[in-house]
Amino acid sequence: MKLTDILPGDWRDAVLVGRVMTAEGPSPVLLKGGRVIDVSRSGPTTADLLAEGGAAEATGTELAEIEYATISSAWDGAGDLTLLSPLDLHCVKASGVTFAVSALERVIEERARGVAAEAADIRARLSERIGGDLKAVRPGSDQAAALKQALIADGLWSQYLEVAIGPDAEIFTKAPVLASVGWGAEVGVRADSAWNNPEPEVVLVCDPEGRAVGAALGNDVNLRDIEGRSALLLGKAKDNNASASVGPFIRLFDDRFSLDDVRTATVTLEVRGEDGFVLEGASSMSLISRDPLELAKQASGATHQYPDGFALYLGTMFAPVQDRDAPGEGFTHKIKDRVKVSSERLGSLENIVTTCDRAPPWTLGISGLMRNLAGRGLLGGAA
Repeated sequence: MKLTDILPGDWRDAVLVGRVMTAEGPSPVLLKGGRVIDVSRSGPTTADLLAEGGAAEATGTELAEIEYATISSAWDGAGDLTLLSPLDLHCVKASGVTFAVSALERVIEERARGVAAEAADIRARLSERIGGDLKAVRPGSDQAAALKQALIADGLWSQYLEVAIGPDAEIFTKAPVLASVGWGAEVGVRADSAWNNPEPEVVLVCDPEGRAVGAALGNDVNLRDIEGRSALLLGKAKDNNASASVGPFIRLFDDRFSLDDVRTATVTLEVRGEDGFVLEGASSMSLISRDPLELAKQASGATHQYPDGFALYLGTMFAPVQDRDAPGEGFTHKIKDRVKVSSERLGSLENIVTTCDRAPPWTLGISGLMRNLAGRGLLGGAA
């Protein structure tokens, strides 16, 4: 596949930061001026580049011309470039229940105890009762507090509604440092999950001071049956091998792309299965209940420090409910589903589904990366 096929529509005006696997090891790259440039001599990690604030001016060795470069994938084999997740030393965080639709779906999972066949009836009853009210409520407001009391009185309150309309957002750790996967990789669902789905999202990337410096696309793979059994199983449902996909690149904020472009972005999802099943949908960031900067503030600040910066999945309003097999059982992934998350100004992130135990194991941790960078003479004082 051509590299240009996955880039933003205005890629010639964009400054994009990512990572590729080279013969020497993982290297940060800058896409600018029509070229893919290995900038590892300017900053050995993308965390370094973004922390120093000079990523857009970094220099290095040209690897390819953007218009002619091809990219490798798990389904098409080799190309000129093998893309990695653009995140390396960043902590990978996620915010949940940030849209009214996703709030309702989390409540449905909870009440169905992870049984997909019971979801349709619960969804109809909840949507009729609170769907319209929930969309108009500002989290943490007096109106939200009043709605909470009314729902408690009706026996409809849920811990998911607490983070949907209460003062505190749900912020959790999605993946360990270096464990996210990039464009073209296999993405994993647990083999013991029978009800799961992709979550197409925008990922906000922040520097060590908590300032938003860019954005990428993400797939926050979700296991609905496991979390539905108990919210205390969130870690088991969310943090698994190859379960966090980010890419294809981080688009840096500048005078042509700002946080307002994130606030108004439309994120589309396409799932194509070998069984002929096709699922399509879209999520408008304009409908998010908490502003991206508010979510970033709740993820950082005086109680949390991230010396290498952090990335934050902003949540999704897209919860697929279309029946795939039996009526009333909704959607769940099958092996070899192709999942594409796209947005006009961020490009396309595509992965193929497997199970977590069959996905390539995560083997390069922090110590391994540091040894690799030191051996290449990319760290200060290295021979």
